[in-house]
Amino acid sequence: MSKKELELLAPAKDLETGIAAIDCGADAVYIGAPKFGARSTAGNSVEDISKLVEYAHKFWAKVYVTINTIIYDDEIEDVKKLIEELYRINVDAVIFQDMALLEMDLPSIQLFASTQTHNYEIDRIKFLDGLEIKRIILARELSINQIKKIKSATNADLEFFVHGALCVCLSGQCYMSEAMFGRSANRGECAQPCRLKYSLIDSKGKIIVKDKHLLSIRDLNLSAHLNDLIDAGITSFKIEGRLKDISYVKNVTAYYRQQLDAIIKNNPKYKKASSGYSQIPFEPDPEKTFNRGYTSYFIKGKDKNLGSIDSPKSKGKFLGKVIRISKNSFTVGTKEKIENGDGLCFYNSSGELVGMSVNKVEMNTVFAEELKEIRIGTEIFRNHDHAFMNQLKKKCERKIRAEIFVEESENGLQITAKDEDGVSTTIEETTKKESAKNNLQAAEIIKKQFAKSGDTIFEISEVKINIPVVPFIPVGSINEMRRNILLKLEKERIKQHLIERRTNNKSESKIKESHLNYRMNVVNKLSKQFYEKHGAEEIENGFELQKNHSGQVLMICKYCIKDELKMCSKKSDKIFEEPLFLVQNNHKYQLVFDCKECSMKILYC
Repeated sequence: MSKKELELLAPAKDLETGIAAIDCGADAVYIGAPKFGARSTAGNSVEDISKLVEYAHKFWAKVYVTINTIIYDDEIEDVKKLIEELYRINVDAVIFQDMALLEMDLPSIQLFASTQTHNYEIDRIKFLDGLEIKRIILARELSINQIKKIKSATNADLEFFVHGALCVCLSGQCYMSEAMFGRSANRGECAQPCRLKYSLIDSKGKIIVKDKHLLSIRDLNLSAHLNDLIDAGITSFKIEGRLKDISYVKNVTAYYRQQLDAIIKNNPKYKKASSGYSQIPFEPDPEKTFNRGYTSYFIKGKDKNLGSIDSPKSKGKFLGKVIRISKNSFTVGTKEKIENGDGLCFYNSSGELVGMSVNKVEMNTVFAEELKEIRIGTEIFRNHDHAFMNQLKKKCERKIRAEIFVEESENGLQITAKDEDGVSTTIEETTKKESAKNNLQAAEIIKKQFAKSGDTIFEISEVKINIPVVPFIPVGSINEMRRNILLKLEKERIKQHLIERRTNNKSESKIKESHLNYRMNVVNKLSKQFYEKHGAEEIENGFELQKNHSGQVLMICKYCIKDELKMCSKKSDKIFEEPLFLVQNNHKYQLVFDCKECSMKILYC
């Protein structure tokens, strides 16, 4: 029985970050195209993507490119040309949102359904599966049990986010940024209204909560649930963060590489989805890079505390509580070492996150010109670990084990290199057949020089020599032979990287609803044509094409403000004059609570 491949999928905001992610152990990376990605500020040139593809394919790692925005009619031809370019440079797949792509005459590049296609309800997922979409990226709000049901009802590969920032709204269903600022999240222009301050008021205008980040939630960390996800049917484990810096990507990728490697080592049913191993010169720790505090979200039922309502900023790793205060210093009760250059933070009496830089420290006593409301018992976090950031600057290296065989040939030497995947190549080198003065010493020199791999991707695990009469070969010549054989092996690996192609789909899969509202995000003629072909009778224009948004749902959230604030009617006897509203400057939005489904909607007033 063949082993199941488990893929670690890392983000890349650019070529440098993508290469670093692969070096740190990613089996695949996803990167933004020049345009039409759900992070408009994280676009990359086709030339850079091509370089990333070539690098990744050396390790049989994959590159997925995001074209996951909705597309307007006048952009359809540009999108088609872009995908044709990506196909020519051997990109492994395109991550898409707009169904217009399924109506285009595209080359046979694989298409993955972005989480922006709203992959939460099982009927929607079954519809996409019926279209023979190779992979479906599931909504973050799903539980293990829901994932199991989806897997049992579908054939597609399933991808799931395991780490990083969370959208408070179901993906693809958020229109708040467009309503507030004219910047559509479905166009990659999200202004992050969920990280702003809001006041919560009742129907009579009474302020219940004033100026808190009521829609800001913590970051996802499912590292403790990887086995559960594997058992449920997930095969690709995705790290969020195409806007994150290279240090973040290196740290988090290396951490999850270690977690998955431990699972694979202890279970012969699984294998990693790419080749080689990574040499990590630091000890990965997700607590030490950007995070708003972590949550497991809904994976095992709703997590107790989802909100990051006091601040949307990174608070980093908890160090300990203040145990002593003097005139110009405070001492933290912690086993961690605090160093000059560290950034510390704490919540003040108003619940705001306050930061400071460490310029002088003795043991765990920090000296500061101003103590900024620090009291005995104040919890201190480190959101910039200076020493760790320096560690992260060190380069990770990824190596593929290989053997070299040196044998006699008619005109000199036949050199063969074979790697851990069974890929092999051979070169013939012409040499003089003059016996060396010292056969044993000459053989050792040949072996020693071929055992070196320099800055190549290979680690030479063994050199075998089968030469009856060992000739004298200058060291420089041996090194040149080694470079030639390893370069040829590297090219052969790229050539043998398997790129799965998409077959032409003629699916008769029907959509369940006959009337499609604006939340289906139809903004072009091809998308409309697609849905009509698959059973839709009435199709509303997408939100971005409409002028009157009164009463429309701007967000659908599994996160509930009432529950977060301990105001849920199931758990509290407090009574409020509903409906409740969120107010942000001159903007006012109504909250609608569905207690049966334990969900919340935000309506445009």
